[in-house]
Amino acid sequence: MAVSGVLRTNAGRRGVRTESDPGRGEAAQVDARPGAGAGGADGVSGRDEAAATAPTVAAGRAARDLGLRRAEFEIAVHLGLIEVVTARDGGRPRVPEEEIARLRKVPGFPGGMAERVRTVGTAEGAALLGIAPARFTRLARAGCFCPVTFYLNRYRAVVWLYLADELSAFAAREPELLGGRAPVEMRALLESGVDRRPRNWRSQRIDRLVSRSRDPWARAAVQASALDPVQLAEVVDDPYERAYLVRVRPEPVFGRPVSPAAREAMAELLPADDPDEILWRRVGLTLELDRAREDRPAPAPGGDVAAHATSVRGTAGTARSVGGGAGVASGAGGAAAGAAADAGRAASASLVVPVPHSATACVEASRVAAAGPPAAAAGPPAGVPGPADCAPGLPRGRGLLARLGWRGRGGCAG
Repeated sequence: MAVSGVLRTNAGRRGVRTESDPGRGEAAQVDARPGAGAGGADGVSGRDEAAATAPTVAAGRAARDLGLRRAEFEIAVHLGLIEVVTARDGGRPRVPEEEIARLRKVPGFPGGMAERVRTVGTAEGAALLGIAPARFTRLARAGCFCPVTFYLNRYRAVVWLYLADELSAFAAREPELLGGRAPVEMRALLESGVDRRPRNWRSQRIDRLVSRSRDPWARAAVQASALDPVQLAEVVDDPYERAYLVRVRPEPVFGRPVSPAAREAMAELLPADDPDEILWRRVGLTLELDRAREDRPAPAPGGDVAAHATSVRGTAGTARSVGGGAGVASGAGGAAAGAAADAGRAASASLVVPVPHSATACVEASRVAAAGPPAAAAGPPAGVPGPADCAPGLPRGRGLLARLGWRGRGGCAG
């Protein structure tokens, strides 16, 4: 299947929350209370930088003023129930005082907010749905609902937590899955050992952070967080840009985990591990990176932004192949190189599709998984020249598709 087909397939899976694709939460320290665990949510600016000039307070004080525990506050920020502001160059989010005043005037304060962010584990979630814990686990592994966060138990095992409101909504939406035999597709999926919880948590986390981030570099940093260092270096070959992506990556409201076990858990859960998910994150990062570069260049050492911008523009005409290595297209045709670069940017702009949401009906997710992964890397999309269609006079390996790795898959190589 062509990349465009993969994108259409993923974009069509937007109906119901699944358990493996879209994710959330940045690790916080493990608390004694389940729910204050390693999977706390990231804080992201919900307003532009001008709003950051208003009086703000730290997250800890805001949580006390709103009558929320730390874990509840993190989830509320993650769900967009509480607006926070973040400096353009990163740092921990802060809460405007006017936002606290607004929330304190909401009817039902303070219990209403705490109820909206209430999380449950497997035993309590099964009791809420009126099913056995074993069946609850199977539904979760199949992706029928998505975990919102996690914590580590005393054995350092990941314990997933779910929003009580989402479980209630699932029960009302899919009552047939709460009793009787599971669909054949779902049974086949579970028998194959699939567990969609990490992937769905990861994807929902990325989707929510991207949607709330105003800064294009911060959005690119969120996409980059799902790629391991090798994959990231293939997509972003400029070391200064990679360092800047780390610098502007949204911080959790209470900081990153200090527990070694929590850090290890996050290091295992954050990177994408399925080939189709990796390809999708490469697409998302490439598009967000193009928008970020148009907004402003990444700063170079010494603050010489202008020189670095010139360097980035100078390498824009150099053919790069992300998946199979970098190819340099040299030749006398400078004008042809510029035309090819423009064509690559046009192809990138035409490939704007929404980021797939893991919220897809779990039966449909089961059917898709049972049918096997799509042949995402079979060849370039329609309209993109393959190896036999490459114009001999043009530099090859250009544009978004080349940067995603088409060189090793039969596309035009540099």
